[in-house]
Parts: sequence; C-alpha cells; structure tokens
Amino acid sequence: MFDFKSVLWYNIHMKYNVDKGSHAVYSIQFHYVCCVKYRKEVLTEAVSDRLKSINHDIAENFGVKIIEQETSKDHIHILFASRPQTQVSKFINSMKSVSARRIRNEFPEIRERLWEDAFWSRSYFIASTGQVTLETLKEYVQSQDKL
Repeated sequence: MFDFKSVLWYNIHMKYNVDKGSHAVYSIQFHYVCCVKYRKEVLTEAVSDRLKSINHDIAENFGVKIIEQETSKDHIHILFASRPQTQVSKFINSMKSVSARRIRNEFPEIRERLWEDAFWSRSYFIASTGQVTLETLKEYVQSQDKL
C-alpha cells in the first residue's frame, strides 16, 4: 500500500498517462518499425493511407491503441500502447501478415515490384518507450528510502 508521501511524489514527478484494467493500472508503450521487403519504395500516399487503416483495425482486435503511425516510402513507424496481457509478438506478426495480404490484394501493382508473396521484411525493430526519462525513474527509485 502506498503511503500519502509516496503517492504525492509519484503524481508530481512521474506524470504517467495510465490505462486501467480490472486488476492493474499500467502504462505500456512501444515503438515499432518495419521495412518493406528489399526496401522497395512502394508505400505511396494511397497505399500508406490504406495501410494505416488496416493497422487500426488489427490493433482494435488486439485491444491495442495506436498512438501515432507514419510511413516513408519503404518503411513504417508505429507508436502503440498495449495491455499487460497482450502478446506483442503475436500482435506484430498478425499486423504484418494481415496488412501484407490486404495490401497485395487491394494494390496488385505492388506484386510487380516485389518478388514472391513477400511484402514486409522478416525482421523488425521494437522498443519499449516511456513517458518519463530513465533519469526520472532512477530518482524515483532512489527516493523511496527517503519517503
């Protein structure tokens, strides 16, 4: 149980935007980047707009909130928030496979630019992100013995 001083310090210094579940209060965000196979520049404005819409649909099915997403001609960046029980690897794999299938079907001209049925590169980047700096977290942890 938090004492009043701890809760007050936390609210003043940490400033998290939190989500709530039935048994948890949490703040979990990720930065995800994925490249088109062979870095082919196929993400036109129309493809990009449709891709973002598809990603929102998939995220909704997983209970994930897309905070921001933007594409370049050959890759996409997505910032998203998830629940503690979300299996991030399953979400990413679903997003990659479903978006690839739908984009290839809706934009058949892309198939000519890519070999086989691949759309996304097999690899991707993902990092957890925070709403506060690592330094702020260190200060919070270090201050616990002083409260």
